[in-house]
Amino acid sequence: MTKLKSLSEAITQYVHDGDTVYAAGFTHLIPFAAGHEIIRQGKKDLTLARATPDLIYDQMVAAGCAKKVIFSYMGNPGVGSLRLVRGELEAGRLEWEEYSHFGMISRLQAGATGVPFMPMNPTAAGDLERANPLIRKVADPYGGGEVIVVPALKPDVAIVHVQRCDRDGNAHLWGIIGEQKEAAFAAERVILTAEEIVDEAIIRSDPNRTLIPGFIVDAVCHEPYAAHPSYTQGYYDRDNAFYLEWDKISSDPAAVKAYLDEWVYGVKDRSEYWEKLGAETHQRLTITSRPSAVVNYGNY
Repeated sequence: MTKLKSLSEAITQYVHDGDTVYAAGFTHLIPFAAGHEIIRQGKKDLTLARATPDLIYDQMVAAGCAKKVIFSYMGNPGVGSLRLVRGELEAGRLEWEEYSHFGMISRLQAGATGVPFMPMNPTAAGDLERANPLIRKVADPYGGGEVIVVPALKPDVAIVHVQRCDRDGNAHLWGIIGEQKEAAFAAERVILTAEEIVDEAIIRSDPNRTLIPGFIVDAVCHEPYAAHPSYTQGYYDRDNAFYLEWDKISSDPAAVKAYLDEWVYGVKDRSEYWEKLGAETHQRLTITSRPSAVVNYGNY
């Protein structure tokens, strides 16, 4: 049975109301297309987990998809706060857990390796320990004093955007690597969106770049430009202008509603969304080619 599905089919089949959803990606490869499809389908009561929530969780919270957020850093990168998430937190309408980046990744590592918690060195973040009762200290069984421990995070579904993968979900990623591998291995279900679906021979030609193996992947979705307004290394640039614009949009509830109506509910899929962005934006986000040196995997 093929894993190739439309993104709409994948979200319908694998994301359920009440799920814990981890949208992976650090700085780039952020799965905005999947987030928009979740909004379009009206998914509710989700726990949204992500090391760096970025604008996608601001939009999903604005659309009423979330009951809780689990995060480490939260903000509009390089601009300021996520106004909508912060407003809901301060109003007491949104549950939350906060960790350091290391704490969040340690949680995923515990989930991926099947252990109930992960020890880590203290992060000098005493306020986090006081604010989050799930960050605890235990005695080092080898006599080294105390260590911080964080509980395993096992999302119901992880959504990962990649540059390319084959039909079975064996995926290549490059550029800034975030927590994609840990999130995928920790999750019960995995949805991949990919700029390209390629022959398995291309994947096999560079095995060290295969960070996510197909045997843990449930759905493969060919979804070019799925990371906009973030970027995909080697495919298109970050839309910095939109990050600045979102700061203005998110300060006005009417503008937020108008944005969602036009750019999420008002388009049927990512292809229509990208076409709607127009030639000027396409040109502005075009990158120059900078291929890496060839790697020779030959042997005798």
